[in-house]
Amino acid sequence: MAEDKVREFAETVGIPVERLVSQLEAAGISGRGPEDPLSDLDKATLLEYLRKGRDGGEQDDDQAPSKITLRRKKVSTLKMPASGGGGSGARGPRQTRTVNVEVRKKRTYVKRSVVEAEESKHDVERLERALIEDRKRAEERARREAEEAEARRREQEEAERRQAEAEALRQAEAEREATAETAGVADEADKAEPQPDPEAARLAAEKEEARRREEEKERRRLEQEARREREAEERAARKTGATAPAAKGKQKKGRESLSMGAGKPGRRGGKKGGRRAASGGEAAKQLQHGFAKPTQPVVREVEIPESITVGDLAQKMSVKAAVLIKEMMKQGVMATINQALDQDTAVLLVEEMGHKPVIVRADALEEEVLQDTSQAQEGDKAPRPPVVTVMGHVDHGKTSLLDNIRRAKVADAEAGGITQHIGAYHVETDRGMVTFLDTPGHEAFTAMRARGAQLTDIVVLVVAADDGVMPQTEEAVRHAKAAEVPMVVAVNKIDKPDADPDRVKQELSQMEVIPEEWGGDVQFIHVSAKQGEGLDDLLEAILLQAELMELGAVAEGNASGIVLESSLDKGRGPVATVLVQSGLLKKGDSLLCGTEYGRVRALIDETGKRVDEAGPSIPVVVLGLSGLPSAGDDMVVVDDEKKAREVAEMRKERQRDKRLAQQQAARMENLFNQMKEDEVNTVNLVVKADVQGSAEALQQSLANLSTDDIQVKVISSGVGAINESDVNLALASNAILIGFNVRADAAARRLVQENDVDLHYYSVIYDAIEQVKNAISGMLEPELEEHIIGLAEVKDVFRSSKLGAVAGCLVTEGAVRRKNPIRVLRDNVVIYEGELESLRRHKDDVTEVKSGTECGIGVKNYNDVRIGDQIECYERVEVRREL
Repeated sequence: MAEDKVREFAETVGIPVERLVSQLEAAGISGRGPEDPLSDLDKATLLEYLRKGRDGGEQDDDQAPSKITLRRKKVSTLKMPASGGGGSGARGPRQTRTVNVEVRKKRTYVKRSVVEAEESKHDVERLERALIEDRKRAEERARREAEEAEARRREQEEAERRQAEAEALRQAEAEREATAETAGVADEADKAEPQPDPEAARLAAEKEEARRREEEKERRRLEQEARREREAEERAARKTGATAPAAKGKQKKGRESLSMGAGKPGRRGGKKGGRRAASGGEAAKQLQHGFAKPTQPVVREVEIPESITVGDLAQKMSVKAAVLIKEMMKQGVMATINQALDQDTAVLLVEEMGHKPVIVRADALEEEVLQDTSQAQEGDKAPRPPVVTVMGHVDHGKTSLLDNIRRAKVADAEAGGITQHIGAYHVETDRGMVTFLDTPGHEAFTAMRARGAQLTDIVVLVVAADDGVMPQTEEAVRHAKAAEVPMVVAVNKIDKPDADPDRVKQELSQMEVIPEEWGGDVQFIHVSAKQGEGLDDLLEAILLQAELMELGAVAEGNASGIVLESSLDKGRGPVATVLVQSGLLKKGDSLLCGTEYGRVRALIDETGKRVDEAGPSIPVVVLGLSGLPSAGDDMVVVDDEKKAREVAEMRKERQRDKRLAQQQAARMENLFNQMKEDEVNTVNLVVKADVQGSAEALQQSLANLSTDDIQVKVISSGVGAINESDVNLALASNAILIGFNVRADAAARRLVQENDVDLHYYSVIYDAIEQVKNAISGMLEPELEEHIIGLAEVKDVFRSSKLGAVAGCLVTEGAVRRKNPIRVLRDNVVIYEGELESLRRHKDDVTEVKSGTECGIGVKNYNDVRIGDQIECYERVEVRREL
């Protein structure tokens, strides 16, 4: 066995170093410090000492008691009043009774030697285990040394054998040549076969015999050493009372006999038999299983996403789910196998189980997909058409201007004469192609105008010459400046008699939009959308601005762009209008649009024709998406549809988690809002629109109608026709159904009639907002306003036995009426508020006294009226409230 240091042996046994040193000194092994070596004999001596000490302690325990129990008892008396009373007559002395109270105490003292003997017993057990482990390690070390010695011996024998054979061959060759030269019979030597030299053969045989004897001697020496080690181990085991496992000894014995049989000649065939035994041993080794138990725990790198179930986490760590759940219960967390864990909790569990956590970011896959797309779009940029957004106030002629440019009648088809969603068109001119985006001008479509300014190259600001700058005009200028997009101002309606283009320039200059002729950088073009005047100048100004900007984009590779609008078509499913910004969008490409994905089944331009591809700055309608993307979402083409689906589902999950978190955060606020449910009325709305942008604008505009007394909630907003689900939702929440440019299907109409659901259809957004506003105004409680109708001044105060203090007054303003409430003012400060008890003119009771007339006034429940006070008479009037 190898010698260990005292400190190492203490760590192996599991006791403090100081305690082991003291035990060694008590056992007669003195002078040993923590860094001194400790031999096997010292370990056996220490174990023998501890065994004797434990046995002696047990004998002492048999002779003397190991613990003493002391009992103490104390008795005292307690006087208490006796139950019941005396006779029913006179009261006698109070009766008492005596109660004995006994207090018992018990205390046990344990003999110190018992505790020390118990500690010594534990030390003996730990020392025995340590010695057994040492013996096992020594056996393994001896086995490895024997195998290494056997291997070295075989290599040495093989080298000596090859050297002896080479030497014998050289000697035989030399002797043959010498014999042939001295004999002089060359012809006979050539014909005769060469015979081996007997002397050389004898020498080789003697060397082989000597080698065998050396091998036999070495083998016997190794056997004797192994036998001595076994005998020493058996003696130590007999002293410690432990024996080696029989199975292990048998296995070792069998292994030694097998190795010895492979090294010596067998009983049947000498060397041949030895070779068979050796080959049999090699075959047995090859048939053995190759698995070996790891000597150290296997540490794995566990990838942890933002959310992972208990079962998946256990599978990544290669442990059973029950083991992981047990570990979680130790940490105070109760969970099932299918319960989801957050990332922080999973990291703590992985570290607790001894593995290395690797945090996986939730957007890693998304970044990988976008990076692949961006790499595919790298290349030489080619010139592209400019994207022009037409903005301005409502009814200033934006759509009419585009209508004249496109030679189509779009404005006539717009409901109410206003644009209510983004329109995208591209036109061919003599100097190139231009893509136009038409944005709505109504105040409800602020988000659409902001989105149009962000994805455009040039903004055309349409201002009516007869109307000037309006609120939505100012808003469009702010959006264009925020997006840092150059502007071209189209002064429209110059054909009207009251047109004043200079007024438009002055008003825009106040917003830092300076015309070129005034030293600025903004082109002002005078046009008439109805007459078609100035359109060529406007197109030339747009293309000139585009040339200065040197617009370019990659025309090949995977396409990327932005979603302008989306809607639900009954025959074609979800459709989205997208603007391609770079690359080439082709039929059959795999798309990723926000939280939706799909494969392009068809591409349709603004005229309704099917196209096979669309390049940069070209708007097209895409069919084949899984759902309706939100307006403003990015559109990219990916090579792997499976990755697109994974990214879309991950984005949906992220939005759902964010929505749930917001709902959780709002619960506390709802607790306080529930206290005011009786005071605040709620109007629930279910909104369905034709396109995503209109639904978004209508939802925001209706929600802004909320007041402190009435709250407007849009509980559901969607795109497409009104169906049974929408009607059932309106029934369950007592909501009003609003259809904007959509109608209810047959099943929904039948359900509406049967349940009398409030359903309204609208085609113009300001009609919907106005009617909902009027309905909310009717739900508001009227306000009470106070109107002063008269004022009387107290000139004198009279005392009456029936009425108390009666004020003699002169009505100075209006009229004083008996049935109206009054206030008493002193130095213009209200000191009493109540009502009149009497109103007299001379001796007659009257109901009204007008200005300039004297009267007597008795104030009910108030007698402190003084000369100089004023009595104010007023009335309360209900006034209807409006938003």
